[in-house]
Amino acid sequence: EEISMDKKLKKALLNMQNAEMTEYYIYSNLAKKVKSKEDAEILQRIADEEYAHAKIWEGYTKEQSKPNKAKIGWYTFLATVLGYTFVLKKMEQGEDNAQKTYDLLFKTYPETKTIIEEEKSHEEELLNMLDEEKLQYVGAMVLGLNDALVELSGTLAGLTFATAQSSFVALSGLITGIAATLSMSCSNYLAEKADGNKNALKSSIYTGFAYLITVALMVIPYLLLDNVYVALGVMLAIVVLIILVFNYYISVAKNLPFKKRFLEMVVISLSVAAISFVIGLLVKRFLGIDV
Repeated sequence: EEISMDKKLKKALLNMQNAEMTEYYIYSNLAKKVKSKEDAEILQRIADEEYAHAKIWEGYTKEQSKPNKAKIGWYTFLATVLGYTFVLKKMEQGEDNAQKTYDLLFKTYPETKTIIEEEKSHEEELLNMLDEEKLQYVGAMVLGLNDALVELSGTLAGLTFATAQSSFVALSGLITGIAATLSMSCSNYLAEKADGNKNALKSSIYTGFAYLITVALMVIPYLLLDNVYVALGVMLAIVVLIILVFNYYISVAKNLPFKKRFLEMVVISLSVAAISFVIGLLVKRFLGIDV
């Protein structure tokens, strides 16, 4: 005898059914992209379990699943750009929310217990399989990113008040930034080599790449805007945005606290910029150096 359902209950079941089918397609897409055969097999097995869950709910709702195509495309794109670790962690956060709904439906649908057990095993399997190269070099990226933010934000702020010319600040920032990128990459390579790291070259490349991208983003306002002070404001906003995005990525991918790390990097970067800001003004006023 079929269990009668009110509209709210059926809507909840349809939402879960569609979510499970959506995740089936996401996991399947990731399984095709992962280089590791073992990881790909685990992802596909989890995808098959998500498909089975969707079919369980479909048996009650009597409606076809409607996967969220936009979400499938978005998460597949994120996996390409940010790596599958980030995407899997985000999906597991969604599973935590889903389990609360499962608890509410447990008395009505005994199958919920099996699904919950499978969902919990997902997290353990995923955590064991995550060994993405990008995350192995997070330390190198943090080094490049943080050094570029602190050093260049101070340099650009100081030059802004010392020269008041966007083109000169942009030129000086590019020269300083490129030279610092090469210097930081070489220093990282030598340090990692001295520690016996066989992947010292790759580590230095990640450091240099993070540094160079940060430099480019910070200099762009001075290339596009004639008003040097507006450019400074935009540059500082970009600094905060870079710190926000990077720390959010790391907090999700590596399960690290977000707020404390974000505020710490913002305070350090903006403090250095403010100090350099004042130094540039003093140099221009008391030493008589003007460009």
